[in-house]
Amino acid sequence: MWRLQTLRLVSALGLNLRRTSAQRSREELIFSFQQFKLHFFCTLLLGESTLNDFWGPHCTNKCQCRNGAKCNPITGACVCTDGYQGWRCEEPCDAGFYGKDCMLECQCLNGATCHHQTGECLCAPGYTGAFCEEPCPPGKHGSLCEQRCPCQNGGTCHHVTGECSCPAGWVGPVCAQPCSFGSFGINCSQECTCRNGGLCDHISGQCQCTAGYIGERCQDECPVGTYGPQCAHKCDCQNGAKCYHINGACLCNEGFKGPSCQDRFCPAGLYGLICDKYCPCKTANTLSCHPLSGECTCAAGWAGLYCNETCPAGYYGEGCRELCACANGADCDGITGACVCAPGYIGDDCSISCPAGLYGTNCTSSCSCHNEISCSHIDGSCICKEGWQGVDCSIPCSSGTWGPSCNQTCQCANGAACDPVNGTCTCSPGWREEYCDVPCPEGSYGPDCRERCDCLNSDGCDPVAGICRCLAGWTGVHCDSVCEEGRWGPNCSYSCTCENGGSCSPEDGTCVCTPGYRGTNCRRMCPSGKFGKSCAEPCVCTNNGTCNPIDGSCQCYPGWISEDCSKPCPPGSWGPDCIHTCNCHNGAQCSAGPFLPSPPYNPSFPPYYLLSFIEFSATVQKLFGIDQAASQFNNPCFHDVINLLRLRTFPWK
Repeated sequence: MWRLQTLRLVSALGLNLRRTSAQRSREELIFSFQQFKLHFFCTLLLGESTLNDFWGPHCTNKCQCRNGAKCNPITGACVCTDGYQGWRCEEPCDAGFYGKDCMLECQCLNGATCHHQTGECLCAPGYTGAFCEEPCPPGKHGSLCEQRCPCQNGGTCHHVTGECSCPAGWVGPVCAQPCSFGSFGINCSQECTCRNGGLCDHISGQCQCTAGYIGERCQDECPVGTYGPQCAHKCDCQNGAKCYHINGACLCNEGFKGPSCQDRFCPAGLYGLICDKYCPCKTANTLSCHPLSGECTCAAGWAGLYCNETCPAGYYGEGCRELCACANGADCDGITGACVCAPGYIGDDCSISCPAGLYGTNCTSSCSCHNEISCSHIDGSCICKEGWQGVDCSIPCSSGTWGPSCNQTCQCANGAACDPVNGTCTCSPGWREEYCDVPCPEGSYGPDCRERCDCLNSDGCDPVAGICRCLAGWTGVHCDSVCEEGRWGPNCSYSCTCENGGSCSPEDGTCVCTPGYRGTNCRRMCPSGKFGKSCAEPCVCTNNGTCNPIDGSCQCYPGWISEDCSKPCPPGSWGPDCIHTCNCHNGAQCSAGPFLPSPPYNPSFPPYYLLSFIEFSATVQKLFGIDQAASQFNNPCFHDVINLLRLRTFPWK
């Protein structure tokens, strides 16, 4: 039975559209189609059937698809499920691809393969993780990292094969076997070098020495006086006997016997082959005398052939063979080696100086210094601070000295004070620089040259007190006053020597003579024919008239008058200034004065000039055009003015 499921358009042919009308609105176009034809084919899709392995007309063809693929009921084409490909879906996806149409690429690493349907990674042995990106964790190996590593003694296994990598000192499939005797290290590849029966550690190769030997390779016997394993035991042999380095047995010298060679063959005090000689040693300072040779073995602190000499300085102990361990020149006790400190030091080895304020033997004396840096821990002598001197540093430095014990000489100049501590100069007013040897710069004065001179018309001021050095012709505290009449020079300190009312220059004392006088001191009158200031004016008196040297006024010769004595007395008068009246009678004329010929009359006329000019003015009210305006004037001068106007912006009114 078939059941109708749906109708579906498969294809359409002959689709023809014809636009019959169109309408445009404000913002869009509206088209309407009134007629069209559409030819199409329909395919009938049916519901499921028990005959789903067939296709074609009347379902007569059997499908060839595999692996769950479905075939098209019309064409018979296979639609493969995920993970398969081929015409009949008979082949899985190629290696490295999976999924629908085998289009997805696998993401697996380290040689893993992926499932052709899901893409799940199938890890190679030794790897794990979603993408097989991680090696097996420590202690695991193999497929899916499920196998346990069998390695022992700290060995590690390969995450793929499980093969053990053994640490130093171990070999075997599971690292369970130590290196064989004589070898050690990685793969037991290194050869042991221990001597004298020493055993070699199979891991590090370190030698474990037998009794009586030491050293990196057990190459050395125990030092003299020791024996046994690691030479840890001290020999107990006496009288110079040596002990065997392995078991400590004593090897006695001739004349001695006993397990420790402690017994003499001869009785005490005797020696020789038949013990018939007396020992020559000083008994109190002697440990023993050799039973055969009679040689003295001195007690601690004594030396010499017969043990009658104390140890030399710097040595102590039996035979004075031990070096004293004392510092700073200390001696030590010849018997015990205890240090006897020199003055100024204490401590077991005399390496500690006396504390501050103490000195001498055992640091029992107190310093008595003042103003000191320190006192000598040896003899208590004072080391004075800068600026102090004397046995107890109580005396300040004398003038001109400074520094520790005042042993430095001050370099300060020009009366500057010197600091007794550091020698720094404190300059006197008017001086500067490190040693106060440079005066204040022009215009300043006083301590450190901090003050500014307040002077006018001066050559600076005194660098010490700031007193102004006035220029010639000036005086006053600030040099702001001109010299008073009769004084000149710097600070007006000189008196003028000008006479006859002359004044002197306040700068250099040069006399400025009053009219009518001349000379350095204005003592001489003007010569005849000259008058006025510096006698520079010529006299104009005629007819033997004389002029006043001061103002040039003429003193006329009798019979003449006027300013230049050029006019004779008027008729009827005569004498000086024509003050006398003639007393002549009967028509007689009197002489006005001594007769003098008159000079020729030669008048001089001043030059005259004719100044002619033309003055005109005009006011222009409006201008309709420059050329038109220019044509209104015939004067060539106005044409030049108009040409100038063309070059400017002019606000016409």
